[in-house]
Amino acid sequence: MDAAEFRKRGKEMVDYIADYLENIEQRQVFPDVQPGYLRTLIPEEAPEVPDSYEDVVRDIERVIMPGVTHWHSPYFYAYFPTASSFPAMLADMLSGAIGCIGFSWAASPACTELETVMLDWLGKMLRLPDDFLAGTTGQGGGVIQGTASEATLVALLAARSRIVRQIQADDPDRTEADIISKLVAYSSDQAHSSVERAGLIAGVRMKKVPSDEKFAVRGETFRAMVQDDKEAGLLPFYFCATLGTTPSCAFDCITELGPICNAEKIWMHIDAAYAGSAFICPEFRPFLNGVEFADSFNFNPHKWLLVNFDCSTMWVKKRADIIGAFKMDPLYLKHDHQESGLVTDYRHWQIPLGRRFRSLKMWFVFRLYGLKGLQAYIRKHVGLAKEFERRVREDQRFEICADVVLGLVCFRLKGSNELNETLLKRINAARRIHLVPCHLAGRFVLRFAVCARTTESHHVQEAWAHIAEIASELLQDIPH
Repeated sequence: MDAAEFRKRGKEMVDYIADYLENIEQRQVFPDVQPGYLRTLIPEEAPEVPDSYEDVVRDIERVIMPGVTHWHSPYFYAYFPTASSFPAMLADMLSGAIGCIGFSWAASPACTELETVMLDWLGKMLRLPDDFLAGTTGQGGGVIQGTASEATLVALLAARSRIVRQIQADDPDRTEADIISKLVAYSSDQAHSSVERAGLIAGVRMKKVPSDEKFAVRGETFRAMVQDDKEAGLLPFYFCATLGTTPSCAFDCITELGPICNAEKIWMHIDAAYAGSAFICPEFRPFLNGVEFADSFNFNPHKWLLVNFDCSTMWVKKRADIIGAFKMDPLYLKHDHQESGLVTDYRHWQIPLGRRFRSLKMWFVFRLYGLKGLQAYIRKHVGLAKEFERRVREDQRFEICADVVLGLVCFRLKGSNELNETLLKRINAARRIHLVPCHLAGRFVLRFAVCARTTESHHVQEAWAHIAEIASELLQDIPH
């Protein structure tokens, strides 16, 4: 394919994508295929001679689309949203064309510098403390990770490195292996599974702190666990607080937890993967109060801020803590400006070496939506969730299972777990809408998350009517 054909095919692909997204609600939201469906539709080996472009494009509908779960359908209400916007897609095209691997400033200065500035822009939108901003003289700063899972792990490894250095500075004869064997990290019992996984990867024990009746971790519970562990000879060093838990969008009480972490010299990382986008709205910013106590903070613009995957933004108060954990400087990666103090080499802030020019997506989206446009988008989704909540509350057969704060509604039929499991199976088997469940206080609960950029009130009304109809059929089928 030469440049002339690329121009032609590129325009055709843009048309295909625009048509796909404009008409997405006409497609069945969840695919009706069985595992292994795709292998039977394509050859066993790659072609020796080139296929035609027309054949490849024909196979998108024949091979790919039958197995796609349409995350951007206004009938998709599962998990949490994954962001999508036309400005971000255009920026991704440009990123792919530039094709740099921005592991250092010298590898592509614009890739590094735009990321630093975009993280400052976004930090200011969130009204983060100045400690987290790079500016031109700050000790902190931001970085784009691939996912919140990576940010949690990077923070955990940085915290582990920091405490090992601190202890060995006081006791040089103490081995790293001995210190690590005594370390203990903490997270809520509602935290995402990736936090527990980070503990497995880092080789440290991870304890779950019980949450309260609102599914939030409170200070006194955490303080008691830390005290017990210290008396048992363990070394508490890391706590992952969650703002907007995956099951119910609950918020750990960081104004209580932060001072405890600071007093005990425990690294506090805040995972706000979903909810963090909402903090650009003044009415939701109080949920972030207490961030001043944190060592690191992370959320995913690729969930709810119209920046396509992947773009997980992470800030640290002291970038030296992260760089100290990951810095490797072989001769072939060195450059003239790296010790100048004026540049950041992001390879020291992450687990991989290579990185894409992801900040272009942020630059396009922030400029073409503006802060007011992004705030309006968040508020619209919250309003749609409130609308669904009202519908649930009006139906005496159902109950709301957790506070509806942002774009997630947790609900269930009054009755047994088995009844609600059957309800969910029937809803998803119909393939009109798509939901996933969670467990809250031992109860099987359905989650309704407003996800797609194009979701409107009538989609929510249709979804509720569909759920209510299936519930009526289910209750009629149950012998009285």
